Amino acid sequence: MTGSALSIERPGERGVEPLRIAVVGAGGWGAQHARVVTERVDTELVGVVGRDPSRTAARAAAYGTRGYTSISGMLEAEHPDLVMVSLPNEEHFAPTLELLRAGVPLLVEKPLVFDLAEADALLEAAGDTFFGINFNHRYAEPVQRARAALQAGELGDLVFATWRFGGEANRGPSPHANLIETQCHGFDMLEHLCGPISSVAAQMTSMTYGAFSTVAIALEFASGAVGTMLGSYDSSYAYPDTQRVELNGTAGRAVIHDTVRALTLQSVGDETERVWRPGYFDDEARSFERTFDRHLDAVLAALRAGSPPPVPASAGRRALELAHAVIRSHETGARVPTPPART
Repeated sequence: MTGSALSIERPGERGVEPLRIAVVGAGGWGAQHARVVTERVDTELVGVVGRDPSRTAARAAAYGTRGYTSISGMLEAEHPDLVMVSLPNEEHFAPTLELLRAGVPLLVEKPLVFDLAEADALLEAAGDTFFGINFNHRYAEPVQRARAALQAGELGDLVFATWRFGGEANRGPSPHANLIETQCHGFDMLEHLCGPISSVAAQMTSMTYGAFSTVAIALEFASGAVGTMLGSYDSSYAYPDTQRVELNGTAGRAVIHDTVRALTLQSVGDETERVWRPGYFDDEARSFERTFDRHLDAVLAALRAGSPPPVPASAGRRALELAHAVIRSHETGARVPTPPART
């Protein structure tokens, strides 16, 4: 898709009947859900569901649609083709379960939930229903280019990988909010790029405000490579490279800077870096929010084709499983095996 300053066309597939999409959630990131739907030519935003009547009405009016304060009321009135869910991080379970029991196709925000039993209940309730999760980091241009370089053998055999991500705290009831709701992107990204994580070992600190606000994790991959993750709520998103991924192989390395800002590639023994950065008019590629637009491209194509979602909700369950293994490692002081479930 294109989204530069020179683009005058709305994104989306032309010549098709627009899909009717509703958004559950009238908060900050819920606005991105409403935006991405209303900016397309192949989708229609048919409703916004929220808990606060005035806030919901204001959000719906801002995007030219109708506001609802109950999921069942919206479903009965609008019969959407897809519902997108963006709610407070620790309040995902009940609304998602209600939607799945109604049999409506879903795209939900991360984290899936905080509890593994709840995650299993959602996946069981889904059955064959279209049920995707928005791990939108996968769709950043540097990430896609790094994955292509890995698959083309440009880095050789992977030896180690690192993930670092952290900024100001997003505090919540769980002492593991940083690990579960933010570093889930790291678990998903590293498995997306490097293959299954086969064991974890962890250290955590609660020195700043009582929760485990910074975590350091040692990883073993099924391939034999090793890795590290550092996730923090004791840093700042103002810092350069607040998000950084390094993939180091026998033939070269790739470094992803701030998800969308740049990708550097370098071969062993060569002091010259090759650098990709978004060009002057390439606003779409330099925007983190637009990774969501790219993901929705793939979601809608799969939904129209009757195919599974490009990032299934089971990926959210896997990230949660890894997070809980990290918690066990910290509590026991032992390395915890994390083999992926057989499918």
